[in-house]
Amino acid sequence: MSDFNSQIIDEFHENDGTVSAMGFGRHLVVLHSTGAKSGADRVSPLLGLPDGAGGRFIIGSAAGSPKNPSWVYNLRKNPHVTVEWASDGSGIETHSATATELDPAAREQAWQAFTSMSSQFIEYTKTAQGRVFPIFRLTPTD
Repeated sequence: MSDFNSQIIDEFHENDGTVSAMGFGRHLVVLHSTGAKSGADRVSPLLGLPDGAGGRFIIGSAAGSPKNPSWVYNLRKNPHVTVEWASDGSGIETHSATATELDPAAREQAWQAFTSMSSQFIEYTKTAQGRVFPIFRLTPTD
């Protein structure tokens, strides 16, 4: 894991789910997944938006890279994950969850939520070489 990601995750834990960097605020999701090839535990800090049903949406923008981030392949192979996110009050919730990739219609609705939160996602499309960013719903199973 990069030093930057470690710093983001540390700030998340030290501040009960709030991160000042990169506009995360209380919208950080710490995704614990299993490597698609390695089988190793992987941890990824991601922007997560509430899905309106107790879960979160995450987007595989990879800051506009033409390639999907590794965690996308991890979820496609093993959708059973552990997630941490800020609770509605204060503090952090940890859940077992299932990751489901959104179909095109649901993806479009979630895409609107991401671009409403940050126009940076629209900017990312300019360098992604036509790649459509996958969006997943994280649904708690516990």
